Amino acid sequence: MAEADAQRREFLVFTLGQEEYGIDILKVQEIRGYDAVTRLAKSPDFIKGVINLRGHIVPIIDMRIKFGVGNIVYNDFTVVIILNVLGRTVGMVVDGVSDVIELSGDDIKPAPEFGSIMDTAYIQGLGAIGERMIIMVDIEKLMSSQEMALMDTALAANV
Repeated sequence: MAEADAQRREFLVFTLGQEEYGIDILKVQEIRGYDAVTRLAKSPDFIKGVINLRGHIVPIIDMRIKFGVGNIVYNDFTVVIILNVLGRTVGMVVDGVSDVIELSGDDIKPAPEFGSIMDTAYIQGLGAIGERMIIMVDIEKLMSSQEMALMDTALAANV
């Protein structure tokens, strides 16, 4: 029993459109309301810009644009999840945060294979809780060196 409990992990669940996604709670620094950002010239569309977070310049990525999910609407439920990923602080804009869930490795099923149609390298699997299906995201793979290099380039070009 203790071994099963030790393998359980907590995930923050956020929404984009009608879908729910989960990320490792240990990567989350804080959750903030969405505020205006400073737009950076020549940066990819999914990089909304930067914010000054207690003296640190933090790039903000809009996950709806990154994932190509529907219309982009900012409202009272829109939040920025501030993450510590790969030794960096990054913010990601999501439609909302619903809850924190606890899952064991057995609760996460492998992601289906889509071949070359869709990049699923960042999907850890699908978490099933009753009727809910949560797309489990490996945030470190998602914020991989390619995206980080784009952020470094965008930040450097505007300093």
